[in-house]
Amino acid sequence: MPEVVVVGGGVVGVACALAFARRGADVELRETRDALGLAASGTNSGIVHTGFDSKPGELETELILRAAQLRGEVLETLDVPFERRGATLTPRSEADREVVRKLYDNACANGVDVVLGEDGVLWVPGEGMTDPVAFTLALAGAAVEHGARFALGAPVEAPIDADVVVNAAGLGAGRVARLYGDASFDIYPRKGEFLVFDVAPPEHILLPVPTARTKGVLVFPTLDGRTVAGPTAVDLDVEDWTVRAEARGEILAKAIDMYGSLAGAEPAFSYAGLRPAGRDGANYVVRRSDADARLIHAAAIRSTGLTACLAIAERVVLLAGLDSEPEEPLRAGAPWLRHAGPWWRRTAERLA
Repeated sequence: MPEVVVVGGGVVGVACALAFARRGADVELRETRDALGLAASGTNSGIVHTGFDSKPGELETELILRAAQLRGEVLETLDVPFERRGATLTPRSEADREVVRKLYDNACANGVDVVLGEDGVLWVPGEGMTDPVAFTLALAGAAVEHGARFALGAPVEAPIDADVVVNAAGLGAGRVARLYGDASFDIYPRKGEFLVFDVAPPEHILLPVPTARTKGVLVFPTLDGRTVAGPTAVDLDVEDWTVRAEARGEILAKAIDMYGSLAGAEPAFSYAGLRPAGRDGANYVVRRSDADARLIHAAAIRSTGLTACLAIAERVVLLAGLDSEPEEPLRAGAPWLRHAGPWWRRTAERLA
């Protein structure tokens, strides 16, 4: 069996470590920071998507849909917190109605269960919520149970001598690729800022009608009973985890329009997530490197990485030449450094 090193301790990297370990590989995961799931994975919205709005035929869509088939075993066996709340999109104009109608057709093409009401509201019953940090740590505990090793505070600064190297380095994936002479893509941070309210949350996830530029601001409940609104979308050249002063104005009016209970409420907390966006439109770079056959990329994975991570991992082990079916039944491991407090505070307080 191959010696595998996974670079990156976010949800995608940890899922890859588990997938290789379950197939008998000798697996080590290396993470630059001193904890798992501290960067993009720890600032994800926590929403597990159905793929109703994903473009048919794209790799991202294929992996989102495949992950839905793999997720049930993981949620049950690893006791990952999850609630299927469903989501609604409510049109506010005739132009919105046309957009929502196209989304309905898109969902049907993807085989996702949706209902389009006579009032034009689209109901997506399969959309759900999890704690993205708990998800990541549960996968890590299982990976260790299956024999994987984790090295924290272990930055990768030179090519690694291993049979397989998985580049799941998130914001650092472009730098890791260049260590192997691969300049085929690069990554930049796309900041998404969120506001957290101590206001009774909506029953469902409230999704905006998207525009050509952005999916827009959404309002969603958390598992701990709070309401979150966001995100913004700000492209950066360097990592900056702070929340801009103007973010409140960019989010709040749109959020109130969707959920009137936020009128007059002040945010109790705010946080920013940095999504690993691929330059020049690169998205879901999941393939072997042309520069070094040992290197397999799982890079430029945007916020849907939480949703698709299990299928991304499955694709990576297939690219490495391993069997599609694991050798061992999934086993839960001991809790991996269980985090205290809500996930949405963890990264903001550690990286501020």
